[in-house]
Amino acid sequence: MLKRNKITIVGAGNVGATAAHWAASKELGDIVLVDIVEGVPQGKGLDLYEASPVELFDAKITGTNDYKATEGSDVVIITAGLARKPGMSRDDLMKTNAGIVKGCAEQVAKYSPEAVIIVVSNPLDVMTYVAWKASGFPKNRVVGMAGVLDTARYRSFIAEAAGVSVEDIQALVLGGHGDDMVPLISYTTISGIPVTEFINKEKLDSIVERARKGGIEIVNLLKTGSAYYAPSAAAVQMAEAIIKDKKRVLPCSAWLDGEFGISGVFCGVPVLLGAGGIERIVQVPLTAEERIALNASAGSVKSMIDLLDI
Repeated sequence: MLKRNKITIVGAGNVGATAAHWAASKELGDIVLVDIVEGVPQGKGLDLYEASPVELFDAKITGTNDYKATEGSDVVIITAGLARKPGMSRDDLMKTNAGIVKGCAEQVAKYSPEAVIIVVSNPLDVMTYVAWKASGFPKNRVVGMAGVLDTARYRSFIAEAAGVSVEDIQALVLGGHGDDMVPLISYTTISGIPVTEFINKEKLDSIVERARKGGIEIVNLLKTGSAYYAPSAAAVQMAEAIIKDKKRVLPCSAWLDGEFGISGVFCGVPVLLGAGGIERIVQVPLTAEERIALNASAGSVKSMIDLLDI
């Protein structure tokens, strides 16, 4: 009998529950939603399963407080941790969330030693490092969700400014998931046409700045939480690439060991994402300005990692 894929989502808050929704609607496999709060993952899991006859998707959806139920997962998406509030930076969350992510990764390694881990918790690149160290997994099987989200925000702003479909925007955003992320204008096209043919430099610069501040823009609007539709969709796009071995080229937070001249840090770069997790880091030529910005962004992440006691 054909075995269904199994996806565990750690954290049943807004990001985790919405990721379960996207994954179920795409029929990526059976889903386990795990959280420390009793009743929440069970209730959300049951509610989502009861939507399946309406939306016509087949997936077994389990809510649990026990990692035993996650055993044998193919992909684990870690969303657990505190969300940002107005006035908070991603870095403010670091030490609290490091403890949470460490515990999650240890449980994942215990019950699903062959899984690929996708980290969503903030500060993203640092938490990906924590998950890698705590799990003991090889570097190709721990990947951070940052570039897909940052690129999606950037692409949506480009489409809006140019008055074209979001489907025609191709772009890359590299670097750490923070205010010094690096949108690559040189790789931004609209159906292969350079974006500079549609949008002037002044407007492009403002779009780059808005993309960098995309997360806090939503935090300030919501006032009681942070973004969850786009982050969860981005994580599930990555999970789909792994589960279906799609060989997608996506910007993700990956462990760098000399690529782009950077070592000893998780940072957003283009990767080939398939059944093996990160199957290759795609090193693209950068302008001198882009390379300087990427090095600075990686340096910011490295300085935070150095503050951790793990």
